[in-house]
Amino acid sequence: MSAIPHQPGGEGSGLRPASRADVAGLPVDVAPRLLGGILEVTVDGETVAVRLTEVEAYHGRGTGSVPDPGSHARMGPTARNATMWGEPGHLYVYLSHGIHSCVNVVCGPEGTAGGILLRAGEIVSGRDAAARRRTATRVPVSAAAVASPSVPAGVASGPSVPAGVASGPSVPAGAASGPLVPAGAASGPPVPAGVASSPRALPDRDLARGPGRLGQAVGLRHPVHDGIDAITSEPRAGAVARLLLPDEPLPETVAGPRVGVAGVAGTAVFPWRFWIDGDPTVSAFRWGRGAREADTRNT
Repeated sequence: MSAIPHQPGGEGSGLRPASRADVAGLPVDVAPRLLGGILEVTVDGETVAVRLTEVEAYHGRGTGSVPDPGSHARMGPTARNATMWGEPGHLYVYLSHGIHSCVNVVCGPEGTAGGILLRAGEIVSGRDAAARRRTATRVPVSAAAVASPSVPAGVASGPSVPAGVASGPSVPAGAASGPLVPAGAASGPPVPAGVASSPRALPDRDLARGPGRLGQAVGLRHPVHDGIDAITSEPRAGAVARLLLPDEPLPETVAGPRVGVAGVAGTAVFPWRFWIDGDPTVSAFRWGRGAREADTRNT
């Protein structure tokens, strides 16, 4: 994989490869430590690195002191969310609204299904590849052509909500709108083969501004890359991923309600969205279904 450039605005702070222990804590504790870190992904020989500027924590069933109704794992293990219940440091890549491949870092002890949705970031390497993926236009293909390849052993076919994920997988009535990918997440997934390129240009700030956009920019796709290991960087389906963390936590971080998550899970009762204050790549906040009303009732 290519070398990672020094993170912009990092005031000299360095980066180091993440270890399994770094992501073994509760999602709400691990999430802010990912800010300023970098996810580097190489797919079919093209490398894109994104500096993380916004993340959301989702607790799995039985983790933390407060049950998380916004998590894909709230109802227990399923074929879709199987990756969440595995070893921390793997990436839970799930499909939101049938279109967007969203990326979550599994965290917490194995079997607890904690997760952190990577909501937004700044592309610091591989800008051309990211822009090409983001501006590509999907062309119709037959059902056979898009049939999902077999998922590696132990990998979920479709995530349910990563520890702390709200939208995406099936969300019971009144549940949060998006696990690691709240409703209204960003644009479509990475462009599969046979995709035509669109002429529209995108501002750099919008290349990975939103979970669907971030997943598309780095090239990770559901279901083939679900479960890829960002700690060991073991290849999966033509992709390699690695997570790097800042030597020291960033001081300029802010916390608040999660974006687009329905009901109480999207209110200040769960201030589990973390972002770098003032960073232009951070996505705009919006209430999820019934969240504004639930927030009022809880204040």
